[in-house]
Amino acid sequence: MTQPPTRPTTLTVLGSTNMDLVAYVAKAPAPGETVAGHSFRTVPGGKGANQAIAAARAGAAVTMIGAVGTDEFGPRLRSALEHSGVDTDFLRTAEGASGTAHIVVDDDGCNSIVVIPGANGTVTGLTPGDETVIAGAYALLLQLELPLPAVTAAARAARRHGVRTILTPAPAGAMPPELLEVTDLLVPNEHEAAALTGLHNPLLAARALLDHVPEVVVTLGAAGSAYVTRAAPDPVFVPAVPAEPVVDTTAAGDTFVGALAVALGEGKPMRDAMRWAAAASALSVQRHGASTSMPCRQEIDAL
Repeated sequence: MTQPPTRPTTLTVLGSTNMDLVAYVAKAPAPGETVAGHSFRTVPGGKGANQAIAAARAGAAVTMIGAVGTDEFGPRLRSALEHSGVDTDFLRTAEGASGTAHIVVDDDGCNSIVVIPGANGTVTGLTPGDETVIAGAYALLLQLELPLPAVTAAARAARRHGVRTILTPAPAGAMPPELLEVTDLLVPNEHEAAALTGLHNPLLAARALLDHVPEVVVTLGAAGSAYVTRAAPDPVFVPAVPAEPVVDTTAAGDTFVGALAVALGEGKPMRDAMRWAAAASALSVQRHGASTSMPCRQEIDAL
Protein backbone atom coordinates (compact mmCIF):
# COMPACT_ATOMS: atom_id res chain seq x y z
CA MET A 1 0.00 0.00 0.00
CA THR A 2 1.33 3.45 -0.89
CA GLN A 3 1.83 6.07 1.79
CA PRO A 4 -0.04 9.37 1.60
CA PRO A 5 2.13 12.33 0.59
CA THR A 6 3.45 14.61 3.29
CA ARG A 7 1.87 17.60 1.50
CA PRO A 8 -1.58 17.07 -0.03
CA THR A 9 -2.48 18.15 -3.54
CA THR A 10 -4.24 21.53 -3.44
CA LEU A 11 -7.30 21.74 -5.68
CA THR A 12 -10.00 24.30 -6.34
CA VAL A 13 -13.39 23.24 -7.69
CA LEU A 14 -15.78 25.70 -9.31
CA GLY A 15 -19.05 23.90 -9.84
CA SER A 16 -22.56 22.95 -8.86
CA THR A 17 -24.05 21.77 -5.62
CA ASN A 18 -27.36 19.91 -5.86
CA MET A 19 -29.55 17.90 -3.59
CA ASP A 20 -30.07 14.59 -5.39
CA LEU A 21 -33.63 13.27 -5.12
CA VAL A 22 -33.12 9.62 -6.01
CA ALA A 23 -35.84 7.09 -6.84
CA TYR A 24 -34.79 3.44 -7.09
CA VAL A 25 -36.86 1.26 -9.45
CA ALA A 26 -36.66 -2.21 -10.93
CA LYS A 27 -36.93 -0.75 -14.46
CA ALA A 28 -36.90 2.90 -15.50
CA PRO A 29 -40.21 4.14 -16.94
CA ALA A 30 -40.65 4.65 -20.65
CA PRO A 31 -42.15 7.96 -21.85
CA GLY A 32 -45.72 8.20 -20.57
CA GLU A 33 -45.30 5.20 -18.26
CA THR A 34 -45.69 5.15 -14.48
CA VAL A 35 -43.78 2.55 -12.45
CA ALA A 36 -43.57 1.73 -8.76
CA GLY A 37 -40.26 2.41 -7.05
CA HIS A 38 -38.88 0.46 -4.12
CA SER A 39 -36.96 3.20 -2.26
CA PHE A 40 -36.17 6.92 -2.22
CA ARG A 41 -33.24 8.93 -0.87
CA THR A 42 -32.08 12.53 -0.69
CA VAL A 43 -28.31 12.67 -1.12
CA PRO A 44 -26.02 15.74 -1.44
CA GLY A 45 -24.58 15.90 -4.94
CA GLY A 46 -23.96 18.12 -7.95
CA LYS A 47 -21.02 17.55 -10.26
CA GLY A 48 -18.90 20.23 -8.61
CA ALA A 49 -19.59 19.08 -5.06
CA ASN A 50 -19.14 15.45 -6.08
CA GLN A 51 -15.69 16.11 -7.54
CA ALA A 52 -14.72 18.20 -4.52
CA ILE A 53 -15.76 15.47 -2.08
CA ALA A 54 -14.13 12.73 -4.16
CA ALA A 55 -10.84 14.64 -4.24
CA ALA A 56 -10.95 15.50 -0.53
CA ARG A 57 -11.59 11.89 0.47
CA ALA A 58 -8.78 10.83 -1.85
CA GLY A 59 -6.37 13.05 0.08
CA ALA A 60 -6.45 16.53 -1.47
CA ALA A 61 -6.88 19.92 0.20
CA VAL A 62 -9.96 21.19 -1.65
CA THR A 63 -11.73 24.56 -1.81
CA MET A 64 -15.22 24.76 -3.32
CA ILE A 65 -16.51 27.79 -5.25
CA GLY A 66 -20.24 27.77 -5.99
CA ALA A 67 -23.59 28.54 -4.39
CA VAL A 68 -26.34 26.99 -2.29
CA GLY A 69 -29.79 28.37 -1.61
CA THR A 70 -31.59 29.62 1.49
CA ASP A 71 -33.96 26.63 1.49
CA GLU A 72 -33.67 23.61 3.76
CA PHE A 73 -31.23 21.93 1.35
CA GLY A 74 -28.62 24.72 1.53
CA PRO A 75 -27.25 23.95 5.03
CA ARG A 76 -27.26 20.22 4.29
CA LEU A 77 -25.24 20.70 1.12
CA ARG A 78 -22.71 22.93 2.88
CA SER A 79 -22.46 20.50 5.79
CA ALA A 80 -21.84 17.53 3.49
CA LEU A 81 -18.87 19.30 1.91
CA GLU A 82 -17.43 20.35 5.25
CA HIS A 83 -17.89 16.87 6.72
CA SER A 84 -15.66 15.53 3.93
CA GLY A 85 -13.00 18.17 4.61
CA VAL A 86 -13.83 20.61 1.80
CA ASP A 87 -13.26 24.32 2.51
CA THR A 88 -16.57 26.14 1.93
CA ASP A 89 -15.44 29.71 2.67
CA PHE A 90 -16.06 30.58 -1.01
CA LEU A 91 -19.39 28.75 -1.28
CA ARG A 92 -21.96 31.52 -1.62
CA THR A 93 -25.51 31.56 -0.28
CA ALA A 94 -28.07 32.81 -2.81
CA GLU A 95 -31.65 33.74 -2.00
CA GLY A 96 -34.08 31.02 -3.06
CA ALA A 97 -33.88 27.32 -3.85
CA SER A 98 -30.73 25.24 -3.97
CA GLY A 99 -30.01 23.18 -7.06
CA THR A 100 -31.70 19.80 -7.30
CA ALA A 101 -31.15 16.68 -9.40
CA HIS A 102 -34.04 14.30 -9.95
CA ILE A 103 -32.56 10.84 -10.51
CA VAL A 104 -34.03 7.46 -11.42
CA VAL A 105 -31.76 4.45 -10.77
CA ASP A 106 -32.77 0.99 -12.01
CA ASP A 107 -31.76 -2.38 -10.61
CA ASP A 108 -28.85 -2.60 -13.07
CA GLY A 109 -27.37 0.56 -11.54
CA CYS A 110 -28.09 2.70 -14.62
CA ASN A 111 -29.49 6.19 -14.11
CA SER A 112 -31.27 9.08 -15.80
CA ILE A 113 -31.08 12.60 -14.38
CA VAL A 114 -32.95 15.92 -14.63
CA VAL A 115 -31.09 18.88 -13.09
CA ILE A 116 -32.79 22.09 -11.87
CA PRO A 117 -30.06 24.75 -11.42
CA GLY A 118 -31.53 26.78 -8.55
CA ALA A 119 -28.77 28.71 -6.75
CA ASN A 120 -26.19 27.40 -9.20
CA GLY A 121 -27.65 29.69 -11.83
CA THR A 122 -26.62 32.75 -9.82
CA VAL A 123 -22.90 31.98 -10.26
CA THR A 124 -22.30 34.06 -13.37
CA GLY A 125 -18.73 35.18 -12.66
CA LEU A 126 -15.95 35.34 -10.10
CA THR A 127 -16.26 37.33 -6.87
CA PRO A 128 -13.43 38.93 -4.86
CA GLY A 129 -11.12 36.26 -3.52
CA ASP A 130 -12.07 33.54 -6.03
CA GLU A 131 -9.08 34.20 -8.28
CA THR A 132 -6.70 34.06 -5.31
CA VAL A 133 -8.02 30.62 -4.36
CA ILE A 134 -7.68 29.45 -7.96
CA ALA A 135 -4.13 30.82 -8.18
CA GLY A 136 -3.04 28.85 -5.13
CA ALA A 137 -4.13 25.46 -6.49
CA TYR A 138 -2.34 22.77 -8.45
CA ALA A 139 -5.44 22.40 -10.61
CA LEU A 140 -8.89 23.87 -11.13
CA LEU A 141 -11.73 21.39 -11.68
CA LEU A 142 -14.63 22.59 -13.83
CA GLN A 143 -17.90 21.19 -15.18
CA LEU A 144 -20.82 22.69 -17.11
CA GLU A 145 -23.62 22.83 -14.51
CA LEU A 146 -22.86 26.52 -13.81
CA PRO A 147 -23.40 29.38 -16.29
CA LEU A 148 -20.70 29.28 -18.98
CA PRO A 149 -19.44 32.86 -18.30
CA ALA A 150 -18.39 31.81 -14.78
CA VAL A 151 -16.73 28.62 -16.01
CA THR A 152 -14.83 30.54 -18.69
CA ALA A 153 -13.79 33.31 -16.29
CA ALA A 154 -12.43 30.74 -13.84
CA ALA A 155 -10.52 28.89 -16.57
CA ARG A 156 -9.00 32.16 -17.76
CA ALA A 157 -7.96 32.99 -14.20
CA ALA A 158 -6.30 29.60 -13.92
CA ARG A 159 -4.42 30.15 -17.16
CA ARG A 160 -3.18 33.55 -15.97
CA HIS A 161 -1.64 31.89 -12.92
CA GLY A 162 -0.27 28.76 -14.56
CA VAL A 163 -2.85 26.50 -12.87
CA ARG A 164 -3.90 23.34 -14.70
CA THR A 165 -7.56 23.26 -15.82
CA ILE A 166 -9.42 19.95 -15.84
CA LEU A 167 -12.83 20.24 -17.49
CA THR A 168 -15.64 17.68 -17.43
CA PRO A 169 -17.94 18.65 -20.35
CA ALA A 170 -21.18 17.62 -18.65
CA PRO A 171 -23.93 18.13 -19.38
CA ALA A 172 -22.63 17.92 -22.93
CA GLY A 173 -23.41 20.78 -25.25
CA ALA A 174 -21.81 23.41 -27.42
CA MET A 175 -18.82 24.94 -25.69
CA PRO A 176 -17.41 28.36 -26.56
CA PRO A 177 -13.98 28.29 -28.21
CA GLU A 178 -12.70 30.70 -25.56
CA LEU A 179 -13.31 28.04 -22.89
CA LEU A 180 -11.60 25.26 -24.82
CA GLU A 181 -8.64 27.56 -25.47
CA VAL A 182 -7.92 27.71 -21.74
CA THR A 183 -8.62 24.04 -20.99
CA ASP A 184 -5.59 21.81 -20.39
CA LEU A 185 -7.23 18.41 -19.84
CA LEU A 186 -10.72 17.47 -21.06
CA VAL A 187 -12.38 14.44 -19.41
CA PRO A 188 -15.60 13.45 -21.23
CA ASN A 189 -17.28 10.10 -21.04
CA GLU A 190 -17.85 8.30 -24.33
CA HIS A 191 -21.36 9.76 -24.75
CA GLU A 192 -20.17 13.32 -24.10
CA ALA A 193 -17.27 12.84 -26.52
CA ALA A 194 -19.76 11.74 -29.19
CA ALA A 195 -22.04 14.70 -28.47
CA LEU A 196 -19.14 17.14 -28.79
CA THR A 197 -17.74 15.72 -32.03
CA GLY A 198 -20.54 13.80 -33.76
CA LEU A 199 -18.23 10.76 -33.78
CA HIS A 200 -19.51 7.64 -32.03
CA ASN A 201 -16.15 5.87 -31.97
CA PRO A 202 -14.70 7.20 -28.69
CA LEU A 203 -11.09 7.02 -29.88
CA LEU A 204 -11.84 8.95 -33.05
CA ALA A 205 -13.78 11.43 -30.94
CA ALA A 206 -10.87 11.81 -28.53
CA ARG A 207 -8.46 12.51 -31.37
CA ALA A 208 -10.87 15.05 -32.86
CA LEU A 209 -11.01 16.88 -29.53
CA LEU A 210 -7.24 17.36 -29.73
CA ASP A 211 -7.98 20.06 -32.28
CA HIS A 212 -9.30 22.09 -29.34
CA VAL A 213 -7.43 20.94 -26.20
CA PRO A 214 -3.95 19.44 -25.66
CA GLU A 215 -4.97 16.39 -23.59
CA VAL A 216 -8.07 14.18 -23.44
CA VAL A 217 -9.08 11.31 -21.17
CA VAL A 218 -12.25 9.54 -22.34
CA THR A 219 -13.94 7.33 -19.78
CA LEU A 220 -15.46 4.19 -21.28
CA GLY A 221 -17.50 2.72 -18.43
CA ALA A 222 -16.79 -0.95 -17.90
CA ALA A 223 -14.24 -0.82 -20.75
CA GLY A 224 -11.93 1.50 -18.77
CA SER A 225 -10.49 4.77 -20.07
CA ALA A 226 -8.25 6.08 -22.83
CA TYR A 227 -5.77 8.98 -22.91
CA VAL A 228 -4.52 10.89 -25.94
CA THR A 229 -2.37 13.98 -26.33
CA ARG A 230 -1.34 16.13 -29.26
CA ALA A 231 2.21 14.89 -28.82
CA ALA A 232 1.13 11.23 -28.69
CA PRO A 233 -2.25 10.69 -30.40
CA ASP A 234 -2.01 6.90 -30.09
CA PRO A 235 -4.24 6.10 -27.11
CA VAL A 236 -3.07 4.83 -23.75
CA PHE A 237 -5.67 2.33 -22.54
CA VAL A 238 -6.28 1.62 -18.86
CA PRO A 239 -8.78 -1.14 -18.06
CA ALA A 240 -11.55 -0.68 -15.54
CA VAL A 241 -11.13 -2.20 -12.12
CA PRO A 242 -13.71 -5.01 -11.66
CA ALA A 243 -16.66 -3.93 -9.52
CA GLU A 244 -19.29 -6.30 -8.16
CA PRO A 245 -22.07 -5.74 -7.47
CA VAL A 246 -22.80 -2.52 -9.38
CA VAL A 247 -25.66 -0.82 -7.53
CA ASP A 248 -25.49 2.86 -8.61
CA THR A 249 -23.31 4.56 -11.24
CA THR A 250 -24.52 8.09 -10.47
CA ALA A 251 -21.18 9.58 -9.36
CA ALA A 252 -18.71 7.20 -10.98
CA GLY A 253 -17.40 9.81 -13.43
CA ASP A 254 -17.04 12.52 -10.81
CA THR A 255 -15.22 10.10 -8.51
CA PHE A 256 -12.84 9.27 -11.36
CA VAL A 257 -12.09 12.93 -12.09
CA GLY A 258 -11.58 13.87 -8.44
CA ALA A 259 -9.20 10.97 -7.83
CA LEU A 260 -7.40 11.58 -11.15
CA ALA A 261 -6.69 15.20 -10.19
CA VAL A 262 -5.30 14.10 -6.82
CA ALA A 263 -3.02 11.51 -8.40
CA LEU A 264 -1.73 13.92 -11.06
CA GLY A 265 -1.05 16.54 -8.39
CA GLU A 266 1.05 14.01 -6.53
CA GLY A 267 3.18 13.47 -9.62
CA LYS A 268 1.86 10.07 -10.73
CA PRO A 269 2.31 9.35 -14.45
CA MET A 270 -0.96 9.56 -16.36
CA ARG A 271 -1.34 5.78 -16.75
CA ASP A 272 -0.88 5.22 -13.01
CA ALA A 273 -3.18 8.13 -12.19
CA MET A 274 -5.89 6.69 -14.44
CA ARG A 275 -5.54 3.26 -12.82
CA TRP A 276 -5.83 4.78 -9.32
CA ALA A 277 -8.87 6.79 -10.42
CA ALA A 278 -10.41 3.63 -11.88
CA ALA A 279 -10.08 1.94 -8.50
CA ALA A 280 -11.86 4.87 -6.84
CA SER A 281 -14.64 4.72 -9.43
CA ALA A 282 -15.03 0.95 -8.99
CA LEU A 283 -15.56 1.40 -5.27
CA SER A 284 -18.14 4.15 -5.82
CA VAL A 285 -20.45 2.13 -8.08
CA GLN A 286 -20.81 -0.55 -5.40
CA ARG A 287 -22.57 1.95 -3.10
CA HIS A 288 -25.77 3.97 -3.31
CA GLY A 289 -25.85 7.72 -3.87
CA ALA A 290 -23.43 10.32 -5.18
CA SER A 291 -21.31 11.88 -2.44
CA THR A 292 -22.18 9.01 -0.09
CA SER A 293 -20.57 6.48 -2.44
CA MET A 294 -17.09 7.99 -2.67
CA PRO A 295 -14.16 6.08 -1.14
CA CYS A 296 -11.43 7.34 1.16
CA ARG A 297 -7.76 7.18 0.24
CA GLN A 298 -7.04 4.04 2.25
CA GLU A 299 -9.77 2.15 0.36
CA ILE A 300 -8.43 3.25 -3.02
CA ASP A 301 -4.86 2.26 -2.14
CA ALA A 302 -6.01 -1.10 -0.80
CA LEU A 303 -7.92 -1.93 -3.98
